[in-house]
Amino acid sequence: MVIVWVVIAAALVAVEMHHLAFYAMFAAAGALAAALVAVLAPSVVPLQIGVGIGVAAAGILLVRPYVSRAFAPRGPGARIGGVHGGLVASRGITLDDVTSEPVGHVRILGERWLAVAWEGQPIQPQTPVIVMDVTGTTLTVRAAEQPWELT
Repeated sequence: MVIVWVVIAAALVAVEMHHLAFYAMFAAAGALAAALVAVLAPSVVPLQIGVGIGVAAAGILLVRPYVSRAFAPRGPGARIGGVHGGLVASRGITLDDVTSEPVGHVRILGERWLAVAWEGQPIQPQTPVIVMDVTGTTLTVRAAEQPWELT
């Protein structure tokens, strides 16, 4: 049973490496605790399961909030969340005329995106903009009230 717990722990660590949500990491710690119990009491499987669940729950409830805060982004710099929805409220600049048709382009965080104008109001090239919405790979933008320095 020790090998089973170690394999489960390894799989959970692999899952954690791809998601970084800090749940699988504590479940892996619970599996390793269950493996330790399996070494000491190989025939008491209910105890192994209970220790595994208890250690995982304690880690998630008591330690995870601190780990999440330690890995939270801090300081200056542009950061977005999500795949596309995190682009909402990002700032960029128009590269050409942006109208209500998806033929215009904006540069956001160093990438070129298709763009349409918010509420159909045309936007001239080199105008600072703010992303209002995302539909597929097309951004809906409006002119920003104040220009800012692009880095």
